[in-house]
Amino acid sequence: MTEKEKCAQGFLYNANYDAELINERIACKDLCLEYNQLKNSDMEKRNESIKKIIGKTKENICIEPSFWCDYGYNIEIGENFYANHNLIILDCASVKFGDNVFIGPNCCGASFRCKAKK
Repeated sequence: MTEKEKCAQGFLYNANYDAELINERIACKDLCLEYNQLKNSDMEKRNESIKKIIGKTKENICIEPSFWCDYGYNIEIGENFYANHNLIILDCASVKFGDNVFIGPNCCGASFRCKAKK
């Protein structure tokens, strides 16, 4: 079983030396960096860019730069979502936000889901 498969099934896993997970994190961080360097006035590019990072989004979302996450594909965001500057989401497992969510500046969170390996 790969480390990614262990993670997906909720088992303890080691992401530090797994090439697949490392490459996915690097690719996501590159997308985050690109997003964070876009002009605030270029809302169309910002919307396109954030939707490349986040796994599933509704239409009306706004995340102010800077924004960082590990994988992106484990994040789901509902309608009318706003996150102020410096949001960090460590999404090693599923992270879901419903509709009408406001997150203040300098917030971060991590998702963990582990079960004992048999």
